Amino acid sequence: MAAYWSFLQERSSDILHALGQHLALSLTAILLGTLFAVPLGIALVYNRVRWINVSVFFVANLLQTVPSLALLAVLIPLMGIGTKPAVVALLLYAIMPILRNTYDGFESVDRNVLDSARGMGYGTMQRILLIQLPLSLPYIMSGIRVTMVYIISWATLATLIGAGGLGQLIVSGMAVNKPELIVTGALGAILLALLVDQVLGILEKWLTRRFGGARRMSI
Repeated sequence: MAAYWSFLQERSSDILHALGQHLALSLTAILLGTLFAVPLGIALVYNRVRWINVSVFFVANLLQTVPSLALLAVLIPLMGIGTKPAVVALLLYAIMPILRNTYDGFESVDRNVLDSARGMGYGTMQRILLIQLPLSLPYIMSGIRVTMVYIISWATLATLIGAGGLGQLIVSGMAVNKPELIVTGALGAILLALLVDQVLGILEKWLTRRFGGARRMSI
């Protein structure tokens, strides 16, 4: 244990750099995924053409089935190596769970509440922003939290295309047969996922209290 502690002290700058890269990569992918999937999920709720919904969910499901390495291999000829293809790959994996939870969250809102709001003169955007979105927040945040944990795990493979991150420690450890690097990279990803999940849980509670209260006041 003392030897491992000494190793952490000696390589602290490299570990922190890899951790920072990993976090930036994961947060960028989840942010872009949320900005894309949430509006798309809302649009699908209001879309009346069934085959469009079926097609969108089919494509999103299909992306989830593509192996990570295969997806990275496809993106390399198109985008080269580095951070950009890694972010795109993680973004594609992030879409489905956030999209599904957003859609299910909006669909779960009581129709009587929406009819009452419509009777009070609420327009479509008012119903979305003041009623459906606040009531759907637990669903949406649940999708984001689950996706974030997966993204942090998948991001370890980003090092294979030169994007860095904690995966670099694991790959380097395997290359030079240094278990300390492998353990540090794996533990770093696990602890990062747990920490981010806790932070998102706190954010979820804050958003629910804030916008839930605003919704009740508006009605």
